[in-house]
Amino acid sequence: MTTTVSTDPAIRAAYTDEELDAVFGPVFARIADGAVQREQDRSLAHDAVAALNEVRFGALRVPVELGGYGASVRQLFRQLINLAAAESNLPQALRVHWWFVEEQLLAEPGPERERWLRAAADGVLIGNAITEPGVGAIDRYRTTVTPDGSADGDLRLTGTKYYSTGSLYSDHIVVAADRDGERVAVLVDADAEGVTQHDDWDGFGQRLTASGTTEFDGVSVPADRILGPGYGTPGRTYGTAYLQLVQLSVLAGIAQRATDDVAAWVRERTRTFTHAAADLPRHDPLVQQVIGRLSSTAWSARTLVGEIAGQLEHILATDTEDTDLLDRVELDVAHAQALVIPSVLDATTQLFEVGGASITSEKLRLDRHWRNARTISVHNPLIYKLQTVGDHVLNGSELPYAWSAGKR
Repeated sequence: MTTTVSTDPAIRAAYTDEELDAVFGPVFARIADGAVQREQDRSLAHDAVAALNEVRFGALRVPVELGGYGASVRQLFRQLINLAAAESNLPQALRVHWWFVEEQLLAEPGPERERWLRAAADGVLIGNAITEPGVGAIDRYRTTVTPDGSADGDLRLTGTKYYSTGSLYSDHIVVAADRDGERVAVLVDADAEGVTQHDDWDGFGQRLTASGTTEFDGVSVPADRILGPGYGTPGRTYGTAYLQLVQLSVLAGIAQRATDDVAAWVRERTRTFTHAAADLPRHDPLVQQVIGRLSSTAWSARTLVGEIAGQLEHILATDTEDTDLLDRVELDVAHAQALVIPSVLDATTQLFEVGGASITSEKLRLDRHWRNARTISVHNPLIYKLQTVGDHVLNGSELPYAWSAGKR
């Protein structure tokens, strides 16, 4: 039976979970069907991104009256987990897109806000270029925006970025740059003259996030494309927890896909061992225990993400400058990271215990779950997050909302 959902903003309110599932579920299923082949071929997920655009996935948080789905923050992260279960590369690739949309929702009403929200509703996607190679941005970004000498105050952007996640899938790129010693965020057209993108990300996991190098050679930047303070600007912000929660959503999705993949494999398996507890693996209590651990890990990760998404929803709806609320959600994200990362890594290692050597077949690519989880987990290393939590608990030290990577 096909479910028809009205998309006419004149006759409907925000979408329910069931309606969103009806819209996106079939698309996620098609994306999941191609996940192993993409992994084997290392083929960037352009077709999958196009499929998401067809159903306006990037407009989840855009108000219905502006052409979006009017989804809550909780609903957004629920769908990000579902997408990650289909293809874990994609929520990470679109991570900054959601932050950009959220910033527009928080902006003062006006033509510029409506312009970008309607653009998101029409399928425009935003990537990012923040991290720099080598020296990086320990003291300041080497990527700069400088006046171009024109009367209208336009600028020129020059520099090189690495880990430009999602930019090869995107229409615009948020670039972190230095302007006279101040960190700023700049919005650049991905196809602008002087922008060169490379698919040279060589990590062993999350291979299809389009996280390669981007070069900016005197790129023209209109004065109205300066978005405000850049990433790493000191001060409390909801954005740190928000972006980290996307990473945790990816881990929750990986755990769910690992559960589904291994359970499906075990159900069809007839081979076992002479000393096994049952004739069929699916009846073996030891195998059942492994599946139980996988399922529990996926459930707990999803539950934690949903809980923190509810906190972010409250902050965004009430006061994004409430220091107590911001500290609480930032601390809770760190706590969740400390629980989710080890449990998902352990579960995606233990899954191989349900079978013999055949479970390591390249055709199955079950190793991708651990590789993807391991890779997504090092973006904000857990050892540093745990240290900051311990320092906060023991000494009342402030949590580091802003940090940069590079040589000292």
